[in-house]
Amino acid sequence: MSRTGRLFELISLLRARRMPVTAQYLARELGISRRSVYRDIETLRSLGAPLDGQAGIGYRLGEGFFLPEFAFSSDELDAVILGLGWVRQRADPALAQGSERALAKILSARKNGPATNDAPPALVTAASASERKDPPQVALLRDAIRRQRKVAISYEDTHGTLSDRAVWPIAIVYFDDVRVLAAWCERRSAFRHFRVDRVQLTTVSEERYPGGRLSLARQWRQQDRDWRSMMTVSDTSGRYPPTGAVAPGAL
Repeated sequence: MSRTGRLFELISLLRARRMPVTAQYLARELGISRRSVYRDIETLRSLGAPLDGQAGIGYRLGEGFFLPEFAFSSDELDAVILGLGWVRQRADPALAQGSERALAKILSARKNGPATNDAPPALVTAASASERKDPPQVALLRDAIRRQRKVAISYEDTHGTLSDRAVWPIAIVYFDDVRVLAAWCERRSAFRHFRVDRVQLTTVSEERYPGGRLSLARQWRQQDRDWRSMMTVSDTSGRYPPTGAVAPGAL
């Protein structure tokens, strides 16, 4: 990570915490030494960041740094809190932490000021037992999608049969109780859908797959217009897959 990127990450960590955080905590999260944290703190202060605190006690970022004021209506703010709460409870650890930081940024920059601990949100998410939290490997799949990289996976189908695939990941579709990876499968020369909880990620290649993700995603949507119906229920219910639908990872 470049030093500029690290400074932005440091700001995100500070913004996500209302109470002062120690240099030791920041060093652990950023993977650097405490001495580097002290230098970065002084750099941010020289750039005008409203940082309170000192070594041995902790640091806290004041309001109004970088982000403009947001004038959310009550319904808009409820929607943001509800959506980010859903992500925090169900997404992979990296994305869940991202939702916490995003919400902290929004609340600290909104026009009416940060919310207080005495004002709980009006809407609260609660994940059921079937809505399993994503495994950490989802973060690697998301990164491969963003960078348009080929990945090697081992996949277990409905009958428990394992197969090795080289795929071009396009999107991760979030249904209520399952997550589905949409990808181009080199083995079948066609788009296929894989339940993420049955995917073992073997390798993320540095080789970029041919074409662009936007073009592939457009072809996928045109070819599989009924993709939303493919995973509306879990295959453990005995009703999977729906009549006429292609099971994710079908051969």
